[in-house]
Amino acid sequence: MTGSYQKFWTGVTLVFACSWAVAQKNAGRDQFFWLGQINKASAVINVDEGLLEREKAPKIAAGIVKVMADGDKPGAARPFRVVEFEPLLISAAGQEASLLHAGRSSQDMFATYRAAIMRDNLLDLADQLTKTSETLVRLSEKHAQTIVPNYTNGIAAQPNSLGHAWLGHAAGFERDAQRIREAYARIDRSPMGTTVLNGSSWPLNRTRMANYLGFETIVDNAYDAAQISSSEYPVEVSAIVTSIGLHTGHFIQDVMSQYGQIRPWIFLVPLRFVNTQISSAMPQKQNPILLTETRREISSTLALAMGPLMRAHNITPGMQDPKEESSNTEMVQSAVQFLKRFDRILNALVVDPDRALEELNSDWTASQELADVLMRKYKVPFRVGHHFSTDIVKHAKQHNIKPLDFPYAEAKRIYKEVMKEFDPQMELPMSEVEFKSTLNPVAIVQNRATVGGPQASEMKRMVALAKDKLKDQQKWTTEKRQKINQSLALLEKDFQRLLQP
Repeated sequence: MTGSYQKFWTGVTLVFACSWAVAQKNAGRDQFFWLGQINKASAVINVDEGLLEREKAPKIAAGIVKVMADGDKPGAARPFRVVEFEPLLISAAGQEASLLHAGRSSQDMFATYRAAIMRDNLLDLADQLTKTSETLVRLSEKHAQTIVPNYTNGIAAQPNSLGHAWLGHAAGFERDAQRIREAYARIDRSPMGTTVLNGSSWPLNRTRMANYLGFETIVDNAYDAAQISSSEYPVEVSAIVTSIGLHTGHFIQDVMSQYGQIRPWIFLVPLRFVNTQISSAMPQKQNPILLTETRREISSTLALAMGPLMRAHNITPGMQDPKEESSNTEMVQSAVQFLKRFDRILNALVVDPDRALEELNSDWTASQELADVLMRKYKVPFRVGHHFSTDIVKHAKQHNIKPLDFPYAEAKRIYKEVMKEFDPQMELPMSEVEFKSTLNPVAIVQNRATVGGPQASEMKRMVALAKDKLKDQQKWTTEKRQKINQSLALLEKDFQRLLQP
């Protein structure tokens, strides 16, 4: 094939792919659709391979067209079982239409359209996960220098950059995206041509079938195709959905903890009946319904995600219990929906940096820094410094003293008490200015030096890296969609030739 000729047909194929993709997006790639594509591919391949006489092809192809057109009519039935689809084909094209079924079975056909549908579902999930993660990373960059309390065991623990904490959540979602890509590669394999479990005496071209249906490759072992693999991947996908749900729920619960405070430092824009809802009895209450309803949706999705595991255990190979595409689709699409709602949450959050700083300066979340500085700069053993910090906090809480108000003279006295058993002559090596600055939560965050910390240089690096990963994720999703659409467009182009006598 010459270069110009090849370029011409490549262009034709791409144009055809675009129009075909739009048409199929409107029609919906359900079981009925994929049965139609399998029959089209069988007709094209078997004619080319000499397994179906060319003169019989136009009538059979016309029958396929009629069945698919009838199914596309408003309110028409779209049968998803081979035993219901084939009689329609025979009615439209005669008994010879059943020649297409040579070397096929409901088992490999069902396994194929289930994999194809799950493939589409995973791309939907990947696409929405990327969009939501983009929002999270954008807000992380915006709040790179917003200093807030971070909590462990539900209690304020240390000051941190809000953007740094949110990038941590984004890292969890990035691993979920990795899991989607890894699972997709295992699902993106065509079972067609394996019949029930050990292949067929018909020399079917399985690789060409896989190419027409947009699969990357075939399931190599015929027994594995419908007996093992097709029962396995719904459980794998359910684990991914569970992970995304847990990550989302953790974030929501972190925000929810602020709603127990009279003056939270993070809250939802009070948009009535959308983000928040005023209590019917207590006017001061702004119930965060967007948070609570999204949390409920996540819980419902996690319940759905338990289904494949429960249906897959204690069954013999090949049973259809965990394979049902309707329930598996519902599980994945439910995750897509809660991710959309989570994106709404992110865009509706209001952060009050002054109130966050006030909370930090009202408690002793900076106390560990005293021990760290004493060890790093003055070689005081950490546990000794920790003892000193503990006594500082104990004294402050007994006398209701806030960190920035703690008397330097009192700190010196406590240090001497702690050092009695080690070095009675030892004075607090920190000056008053250094003591006060060590308790400053803003300075603590800015002075972090560890790779992966919240300091400005590391935040800039990690935000840039997160953005690059998100671009790669979106590129991957786009390329996979294009591959499927272009494969189906090529199938349609080749199938149209069969309609000619």
